[in-house]
Amino acid sequence: MSLLQVKGLVKYYGSRPVVNGVDFEVNAGEVVGLLGPNGAGKTTSFKMATGQVPPNQGTVWFNGTDVTALPMFQRARLGMGYLSQEKSVFRKLTVEQNILAILEMLPKSRSLGRALWRSERYERMEAAIQRFGLQKVRKNVGARLSGGETRRVEIARCLVCEPMLILFDEPFTGIDPITIAEIRQIVLELRNEGIGILLTDHNVHEALKITTRSYLIKDGKVRTHGTPAQIVRDPVAIAEYLGAGFSDNNYRSPDEHVRELVPLPPVPVAPLEFQAPAPKPAPAATTLDFPGASAKPSPAHAILEHEKIQRLIESLKTSDQVRAADELVKKGQAAVPALMNALERRDAELRQYAVEVLHAILQRPIPFDAFAPEASRKAQLAALREQFERKAG
Repeated sequence: MSLLQVKGLVKYYGSRPVVNGVDFEVNAGEVVGLLGPNGAGKTTSFKMATGQVPPNQGTVWFNGTDVTALPMFQRARLGMGYLSQEKSVFRKLTVEQNILAILEMLPKSRSLGRALWRSERYERMEAAIQRFGLQKVRKNVGARLSGGETRRVEIARCLVCEPMLILFDEPFTGIDPITIAEIRQIVLELRNEGIGILLTDHNVHEALKITTRSYLIKDGKVRTHGTPAQIVRDPVAIAEYLGAGFSDNNYRSPDEHVRELVPLPPVPVAPLEFQAPAPKPAPAATTLDFPGASAKPSPAHAILEHEKIQRLIESLKTSDQVRAADELVKKGQAAVPALMNALERRDAELRQYAVEVLHAILQRPIPFDAFAPEASRKAQLAALREQFERKAG
């Protein structure tokens, strides 16, 4: 069974289908690319796989579970990691604090089946720092990191969550050649450790250097797929994307690339074992309790609070519905952005519950029909967002 299996994805924006019946799959220990020109539907297909965009039709299966309707944070708990194109490190936290913040958010470890003890969180943080060569910058705040250092911290944060699959969004965009080489090396190491990887990138040369297989998407459909050697010689790929002048000299079998690009690391560290020696008790500077934290919550606290709100929204459809609704109302304005996002969900019943909670928080009717046709709901939601932005401004 494939680790990730996407079947028949369809997405409409207005009356125009931007994705129309896309299928692809990713197995454990392989790197799969989604390629295609701008506006082809590959980015939308990728975002539907990650859970950022709900499909109008089709299903997304992860490790045998239908995750089509699950939000991103629930997919992450099942083992689906995501690395965005934009920088996602906390700019005011050190490298150590960035990694610890993510570990603090984990309800439980996938491998252990329970919450991590404090000492275990520090062990995992230390193992990640050692693995990705972050020792010299461990005390640096995110704002002071280079592009390559930032990407390594982001990947380290992803790996401490023990993913089986990682989805990379434009990993080679907007970075220098040295950083590109670093990321290529890391991706291939992860592949060799059995982690499945799905990536999308406009840098077709770099993508084909590391992918096991790729899918070419154009006009919302998969036009062709195959290994890099097959793609660069495929008449459809040449005619519709690569062009006749595209050189195929550098694309051989994936195994040949692995031998060329991935020398054995001097001290291999398995990402799920975290066998680094336990560090000495951490100094106060590495904790997440900062001076003045009571007046202004830390970024880590803000993330934890956001996740709690998301869990409460999911509980609106469970037997714990009344308590969840009461808790959301107590959160007040802090819950409004997440509730507004819930109005975009495919589940009409959940949309209606979100409307009712918004009514209670704002103490006025909300002009939104949870059961209206999609086009009408989009128009209503756009008007709502405009009202809130006007009020905030």
